[in-house]
Amino acid sequence: MPAVTVDDLTVLSRLRQPGLGDQQRPVWQISTAPQGYEGEGFPVRRAFAGIDLAHLDPFIMMDQMGEVEYAPGEPKGTSWHPHRGFETVTYIIDGVFDHQDSHGGGGTITNGDTQWMTAGGGILHIEAPPEWLVVKGGLFHGIQLWVNLPRSDKLAQPRYQDIGSGRVALTTTYDAGALVRVIAGTVDGHSGPGQTYTPMSLVHATIEPGARLDLPWDVDFNALVYVLSGHGTVGADARPIRMGQTAVFGPGDFLTVSALEAQETRSPKLEVIVVGGKPIREPLAWAGPFVMNTKAEVMEAYQDYMSGRFGQPR
Repeated sequence: MPAVTVDDLTVLSRLRQPGLGDQQRPVWQISTAPQGYEGEGFPVRRAFAGIDLAHLDPFIMMDQMGEVEYAPGEPKGTSWHPHRGFETVTYIIDGVFDHQDSHGGGGTITNGDTQWMTAGGGILHIEAPPEWLVVKGGLFHGIQLWVNLPRSDKLAQPRYQDIGSGRVALTTTYDAGALVRVIAGTVDGHSGPGQTYTPMSLVHATIEPGARLDLPWDVDFNALVYVLSGHGTVGADARPIRMGQTAVFGPGDFLTVSALEAQETRSPKLEVIVVGGKPIREPLAWAGPFVMNTKAEVMEAYQDYMSGRFGQPR
């Protein structure tokens, strides 16, 4: 799991230790992601399935794509498809993915890169492995997160951000037991490069066996932890959690994730995605690729798409 790694974590700046009066976030729920297929047939885990949308707000869904080792000819992507009313965040941990959209955005993302696409008022895009990867095969692993937009920004001008792995903010815990990559938002003064309409933070953390991550978290944000690989515990009561599971945390100043001493050979460390944001608390009408506030707005989005107002494939 390459993404961005640091051989010596002690050279990084440290997150502060929780202090007197800091409240640890309780764990409200642990859910297990069902598996399915997306696009032209690549495997996904629906990370937030079974979690009340009120606890997810401002997020809609998140998929773990892979982890899969493709044989030659097997890599798959998506065909051209529309979006309106939200942002898609695609973070590639292993492998390569190409993106292209009807507003001129696009590029190739690979180990540790992120593409942040604001669909806003409407966009068409396609995501696919490059032709050489289709021929050769190889490892593919990443996540895609859907971030809702508030009513005032639903029809914003589409935007594309290409966030290279070298721009991600890196920090570690006070005992250098975990590598914390801040992709977006600010965590204890460490700011990621992703620009967001909705106040939020997105982190990928790698926790050493037996180590503990006490992660300061904005008190105005909700907090969700999804396990990409490995085994560990969450919260003050050390509730067990493993690959493919999501923990929903309640309010507080910091959240806790610990890695078990014994990990599987293929997943020697605990890898987690931590995401949270300021709830929008607006009505939600969601149908396929359109996330709006009313059913009428969803129907209008569909009509605009069918009329070609989202642009044309390039």
